[in-house]
Amino acid sequence: MTLAQHNLPDFIAPFFWDTDFAALTWQEHRDFMMRRLLQSGDWPALCWLRDQVGEDGLRAWIEDRRGAGLSPRQLRFWELALDLPHRKVSRWIQHAQAGVWQRRLNP
Repeated sequence: MTLAQHNLPDFIAPFFWDTDFAALTWQEHRDFMMRRLLQSGDWPALCWLRDQVGEDGLRAWIEDRRGAGLSPRQLRFWELALDLPHRKVSRWIQHAQAGVWQRRLNP
């Protein structure tokens, strides 16, 4: 399912409180919108997002970014919901929690 420009549902607008929601388009701002809804979206917003990209699309988006931007709690939820590999998610969480110097040594 694709969306016409400026045809986003009103119920996701509160999650974009710091942007000009009317200026957002799915085509141009997909990555930003996915990140924001995965981080802060409620159940209806997440269901809408899943309808847009599918479970495979959500899984690929999270895996491509190695879970960056999502909290350990959110990553564990998506691990279960999308059947992400437990070891992979654990590595992402460990990497995110490592100190700056540790991350520089083990990118």
